[in-house]
Amino acid sequence: MTMSDPVADLLTRIRNGQHARRQNIKAPASALRENLLDVLKREGYIRDYSRYNVRPGIDEIKIELKYFEGEPVIKEIARISKPGRRVYSKVKDLPRVYNGLGISIVSTPQGVMSDAEARTNNVGGEILCTVF
Repeated sequence: MTMSDPVADLLTRIRNGQHARRQNIKAPASALRENLLDVLKREGYIRDYSRYNVRPGIDEIKIELKYFEGEPVIKEIARISKPGRRVYSKVKDLPRVYNGLGISIVSTPQGVMSDAEARTNNVGGEILCTVF
């Protein structure tokens, strides 16, 4: 079965895993998902992730979720740009999540990065999701 929005699927798995207080979750592997998880790891929202082979041609990603004093580090994670309605932004118009307390994850021509990194590199792109 094909999936119409793999990024939304990953975000939902993270949201559901933290709601169920799981330490680890699994998701199908793809380059975009790994890039998104790189940003979440750099910004301190997840502990780590690793890619492993289930069987020939099928890879999965194991994601270690992060908690602080028993509460999930990610309070809110939402998809912004959807397959039916893509949302693009210039570098000047990149949204600030909770006045800079959260991040936006942006897919740019230079790769997937947080909104702060996009401002530093002076590049805009598609706003994938927001995390707080």
